[in-house]
Amino acid sequence: MRPIPERYRVPAVVLHWTMALLLTGLVVFGLYMTSLPFSPQRLKLYNWHKWAGITALALASVRLAWRLAHPAPPLPASVEAAMRGWQRRAHGTVHAALYGLFFLIPLLGWSYSSATGIPVVVFGVLPLPDLVPIDKALAGSLKQAHHLAAYALVALSALHGGAALKHHFIDHDGLLGRMWFASR
Repeated sequence: MRPIPERYRVPAVVLHWTMALLLTGLVVFGLYMTSLPFSPQRLKLYNWHKWAGITALALASVRLAWRLAHPAPPLPASVEAAMRGWQRRAHGTVHAALYGLFFLIPLLGWSYSSATGIPVVVFGVLPLPDLVPIDKALAGSLKQAHHLAAYALVALSALHGGAALKHHFIDHDGLLGRMWFASR
């Protein structure tokens, strides 16, 4: 029987799963709202999407601050030794890319909104400053970048989740349990 690896602290676990749920919802919601015809309902959904995106940006900031103050527990020596060099590099690269996308995607969406001339007003009461000037060509580029970055997040999240499931079901090394709530 292998020893239980050192766990993440509760705030890190809560932030991880809250972000996972919020970002999954944002992607699904984003795909749904963009498929709707132009209508007041679609405009309302775009506003909700913006609010959730700004919330995700704020949570990403909290998560990054927590992570900087509380580094991730080290991988168990047995897991580290079993990983090939490319797997260790992929582990670090995917985590860094996910954190980058947590910030990039909402900032691209906010910039896209600014470039279209439609302000972001969080919860209908807190107007945010425009990040870029109104520019139709720039808006088109930012919209495409926002979509591509969201698809990159989906792909990296699938890779991240697949690796966690591999560790749990194939390697049986307890890594998945490190990012879950203690059962004791």
